[in-house]
Amino acid sequence: MQKPAILAAKKLGYESIVVDANSNAVSVPLADKFYPVDLKDREALAKLALEINAGSESGIEGVFTAGTDFSASVAYVAEKLGYSDRCHAFEACLNASDKVRMRGCFKKGNVPSPDFIQIDNENLCEIEKKIAGGEISFPKVAKPVDNMGGRGCRLVRNKAEFDTSVSSAVKNSRSGRAIFEDYMDGPEFSIDSIVYKGTLTITGFADRHIFYPPYFIEMGHTMPSSTVTEKMKNELIAAFALGIKSLGLTCGVAKADIKYTKNGPMIGEIAARLSGGYMSGWTYPYSSSFNLTEQAMRIALNLEPTELLNRRKPLKWQPPKSLEGQVQPFELFEVPSDNVSAERAWLSIPGKISKVYGLEKLSSAEFIKDVLPRVHEGDKVSFPRNNVEKCGNIISLAPTHEKACEASEKAVSDITIRLESFNKETDAFISGISESDEEGFPASAFVFGDSASAANSPAFSGVIKAGKKVSECVPEVLLPYMDTCSDWNHCTLRKTLEKFDLIAFDHPDLDCSKFWPAVIRGGIQAALYISDCTK
Repeated sequence: MQKPAILAAKKLGYESIVVDANSNAVSVPLADKFYPVDLKDREALAKLALEINAGSESGIEGVFTAGTDFSASVAYVAEKLGYSDRCHAFEACLNASDKVRMRGCFKKGNVPSPDFIQIDNENLCEIEKKIAGGEISFPKVAKPVDNMGGRGCRLVRNKAEFDTSVSSAVKNSRSGRAIFEDYMDGPEFSIDSIVYKGTLTITGFADRHIFYPPYFIEMGHTMPSSTVTEKMKNELIAAFALGIKSLGLTCGVAKADIKYTKNGPMIGEIAARLSGGYMSGWTYPYSSSFNLTEQAMRIALNLEPTELLNRRKPLKWQPPKSLEGQVQPFELFEVPSDNVSAERAWLSIPGKISKVYGLEKLSSAEFIKDVLPRVHEGDKVSFPRNNVEKCGNIISLAPTHEKACEASEKAVSDITIRLESFNKETDAFISGISESDEEGFPASAFVFGDSASAANSPAFSGVIKAGKKVSECVPEVLLPYMDTCSDWNHCTLRKTLEKFDLIAFDHPDLDCSKFWPAVIRGGIQAALYISDCTK
């Protein structure tokens, strides 16, 4: 996520001094200088910055991050360097980094967000008693107060899922605390913005595509939104602006994850940073031809964001009825997107990768801008429970929503991950084994009618002879579904079988009672796995 920032610094004529606890972080080779410092260690970061300033004629001119929840570290170092006039205040960034503080600010400012309870070791027993007594209703959401990427975040659908959900949230919290909040039902959006001299400029408004309860896995986003109406958008932006004001963010960037519920806008979170997930550094610059990272960095360098000021257009202040009495906190603007960029992820069933097919052809495919694999041969993979466990991402750019989405989804469907045979985790997945507190997870690749999905269906009898095309042996009960639905990776049943025929053209005799239920459960990966384990 720091690659656009490092490149922006170089474009502006500055050296980039990059810090991270991981010396092997992917963008380290792009840095002019690198220091292995943990981003959580604010004192060590400030000490390093002051030492660099003391030993250099030019010194550090600005402090910046994108796509990571370390805005408080950025503000802390910037303030130590005397740069308080070019960044959000440290305390404001703490408000935007800790979800308990954040929701406290929202409540004080009458900003719509879910009701919540903080959970820690001291009040856990009390909350469990309230659940047992029926005082707490479901569904709820458990999440760490201070993490990102969906780590430790999940839907709690009933009291049986409470203990495991909260334990995971606490485990994934840097401070050992979690929040237990009301579930917001409605379409979700991501918004990026720049706060500058009393103005708020929207720099990206995207649809988020979230799947696979009880987890919240973002399988992509589309920039700009194709689902939001003008009225909804204005109301969402108004709630976002009031949320920014309540946190005390005054100079720099801010991003929101926000839903439009039956009661109107409801804020999930506001962070004092640019968005991750390839939005601020990829899909928005593609769709708008506007280098958001560079303009945000100019503010951190005490330079005027001239392109931002020249290109932005005024927005209407149109709050929902519930917020009509509140004073407009900022003058509103937007730098709109004229084209469409669609990011889509691909994923895998559990196992170990033996081979990946299809990547080499995608870079030349129409409308495809980026092919970003995150796993390779020999890597262990699992069905994702958070947003860092996906296998890779495709990003497209096209003149219309239809063409952009179609290009990204077709590209994802052209990728095939083949797994090593005889793996216990793969076997368990194909068998449909799930954890007691994860009912229905993961969903099967294809969901048909009961008779077509039943593993013991009489239709799945017999043998597909060695070398015979499986696409020519489809049970009659599956024929109506060949093109009507797709798996997690946008692959129809027809395409799944055609891919199998190309990859495993020399397959052995296949037991239909094993092969077809495996296809339904795990798509092309399970089909190849059954074939490989039969040899």
